[in-house]
Order: sequence, then structure tokens, then C-alpha cells
Amino acid sequence: MALVLIIDDAAFSRRMIRKFLQSDGYEILEATNGREGLDIVHNYKPNCVLVDLLMPDMDGFAFLKALQDEGCTIPTIIISADIQEGSRDQSYNLGAVNFINKPPKEHELRQAVQQVLNTKE
Repeated sequence: MALVLIIDDAAFSRRMIRKFLQSDGYEILEATNGREGLDIVHNYKPNCVLVDLLMPDMDGFAFLKALQDEGCTIPTIIISADIQEGSRDQSYNLGAVNFINKPPKEHELRQAVQQVLNTKE
């Protein structure tokens, strides 16, 4: 089954997202910031990444930029409470494939991940 990486500094958010996706059978990895997330991307090569924008140490924008600079094409979905249109645009410009507002609705999240993984296969 597909390997999904969740990057969010909030344990509650990671737990909620993990619960939604494990019910679909995905294997889940977790990181608390973009720097940890990059290490996991390099070591485990997940099929999909879900990342928050506002985190300490390395935020979601810096994470997306690092992936872009490396030429990494792992589909990345933003899950953020940031509702500014500029943040959404910047995320897409840095390679994000979808943007979901927090708290994510279960069906919206599951559908977004399924769509990304189905187009990859």
C-alpha cells in the first residue's frame, strides 16, 4: 500500500489525519517540521506528502522550495489554517498539487490523497 508522510507540528492534527488515512490502508510516516520531513522523504521516498505551512524550524513553504530545488516530484498536499489567497498561490507555485483548509474534512482529505495516488500509478 502507498506510503504517506504527514508533516505538522500539531500532534492532534497528525493524529486526526493519520486516523482518516489508515482507514484506507495507507502506511503513515510523521514529522513535526519540514526539516524532519525532508529527512524522511530522502530515506523512505513516500508516495504522497501532506504538509502544514506554519511550523517551527522549517515551514511548509521552505519544505516545498527544498523539494522543488531538488527536482523532487512527490505529490504534496497543503493542509493549513492559512486562508490567504497569497499563501495558496505561493504553495501552488512551489509545486503543491492541492490545498485543503484546516481542519480537513475526512471525505475531502481522503479524496485528495486517493486522486493524487491514482494519477501516480
